[in-house]
Amino acid sequence: MSGGEIAALIAAIAFVLLVLLLAVPLLKLGRTLDEATLAMRKTHDGLGPLLVQAQQTMDSVNAQLVQVESIAKNVNSMTTNVAAMTAVVGSTLGSPMIKAAAFTYGVRKTVADRRDAELVKAARRKRRTDRRSR
Repeated sequence: MSGGEIAALIAAIAFVLLVLLLAVPLLKLGRTLDEATLAMRKTHDGLGPLLVQAQQTMDSVNAQLVQVESIAKNVNSMTTNVAAMTAVVGSTLGSPMIKAAAFTYGVRKTVADRRDAELVKAARRKRRTDRRSR
């Protein structure tokens, strides 16, 4: 065996070792790809029922929104009716009540003014009598 043959044999052995060292990560990568494919398949299989449930949920939500819309329309109608009733009551009872309140205020003011006027007259009389008596 010559030196060239020995060098070729060493190179061949090194190449075989290199292929064996690279084969291990490639096998692990292949297993990883198999697991990823399996996970994607399971996800794809579970996606159908999930989408069906999501659609059922959306249908249920839409049905409830229709009910809420009818409730909102009824509340709007009731609000309009209450506003009209308030206007009627305000115009019917409000004006007489305001007049009655103004009348009672006027009576109280007049009574208070007369009372004050009588007190002022009494004070003036007393001062006059005090001046005369001096």
